[in-house]
Amino acid sequence: MTTRGVLYVHSAPRALCPHVEWAVAGVLGTRVSLDWIRQPAAPGTWRSEFSWQGQIGTASKLASALRGWDLLRFEVTAEPCPTAEGERYSCTPDLGIFHAVTGIHGDILIPEDRLRAALVRSQRGETDLEAELAKLLGKPWDDELEPFRYAGEGAPVRWLHQVV
Repeated sequence: MTTRGVLYVHSAPRALCPHVEWAVAGVLGTRVSLDWIRQPAAPGTWRSEFSWQGQIGTASKLASALRGWDLLRFEVTAEPCPTAEGERYSCTPDLGIFHAVTGIHGDILIPEDRLRAALVRSQRGETDLEAELAKLLGKPWDDELEPFRYAGEGAPVRWLHQVV
């Protein structure tokens, strides 16, 4: 079964751009040459995005290949398909990686056990429930990435199909 998704590289230093391409090519099993444009939200950095098609799990492989690189901000999405929910990964240098399962309309689906754990931590006074729910929804990542998303409006998107 295959799915489709999009990789958004929101900001990367110029020297890191070829390494991003190599990492993505390693996951997709095909040569990758991204169209890089300047990222106005962070002068001196570049951005790119492209759509992909591949096996279920490709989004997590892309996120794993790119996570932990200093100064790299990215998101990977995968659409739901008949045998799997959708996914969204967001990553920033300061916050690390965020993963969410998404439904057919793009809504984040929070597993019951994670909601129960947030309630327990809140009831024990360890944390504020509103802050816990914000983390479960990825709000800190959205807040940090929003200026980079806005700066990318109108950027070209290129489809890249994985040979299966």
